[in-house]
Amino acid sequence: MKLICKTCMHNCSLDPGQTGMCGARKNENGRIICSNYGKITALALDPIEKKPLKMFYPGSLILSVGSYGCNLRCAFCQNHEISMGSYVGSFTGSFLSPKELAKKAEEYQKAGNIGLAFTYNEPLVGWEYVRDTAKLVKEAGMKTALVTNGTASMDVLEEILPYIDAMNIDLKGFEEDYYRRLGGDLETVKTFIQRAKKQCHVELTTLIVPGENDNARLMEEQAKWMDPKIPLHVTRFFPRYHMTDRPPTDVQTVYRLANIAAKYVEHVFVGNC
Repeated sequence: MKLICKTCMHNCSLDPGQTGMCGARKNENGRIICSNYGKITALALDPIEKKPLKMFYPGSLILSVGSYGCNLRCAFCQNHEISMGSYVGSFTGSFLSPKELAKKAEEYQKAGNIGLAFTYNEPLVGWEYVRDTAKLVKEAGMKTALVTNGTASMDVLEEILPYIDAMNIDLKGFEEDYYRRLGGDLETVKTFIQRAKKQCHVELTTLIVPGENDNARLMEEQAKWMDPKIPLHVTRFFPRYHMTDRPPTDVQTVYRLANIAAKYVEHVFVGNC
């Protein structure tokens, strides 16, 4: 029987055995399952500023974990190998149960680790694993963070929010047409941000891509819409994936747009400059 996956705005209609466009959710035995559950492709102890989270336990380290799959199709994806590449459909990484991963996070406390960050691919295409693991990490008295594109449904967000302390959410631009070209939906992300900020620490990141979202008017509209207390990271694009024919963003453009945002937002940071 065909089933609808309601994890995100795509609402993929899946035949038995079929996997959604994210590469991580599948119609199996009459239900939608998280096929990347516990399948780890990346694990590293990172500075928390790398997430980037500048105003959540600055100077600390956090164990960062990724799986595979993503529900967007950004031509400039920096982690395309795991989000959309060879791992999708042919997993070659390691399996860690929520209990095993939570235990690793505890073990790394000796090295200064404060908790666990779900990152590298889009974590919420496998939200069940995020929920189950984050719950155990919280019970152990540690912190949890999520780096996400913010395109999950409200039902998914409500499932994970009780167990997440901080999020960095990509706000890729402030134009619906731009989001459509990335395979996403601006209003979904805006709604996600508005709900998340009520319950956890939130920071936003906007990657400035030349000729795509480097418009001063759009940055001003975005900054006016934002909660002024939410930190914003304005970051520089470098050629990646299917967008290797485009030059890096001019540094002055990044600073110019950051200065525009700073008229309305209290904390604006530039990145990759």
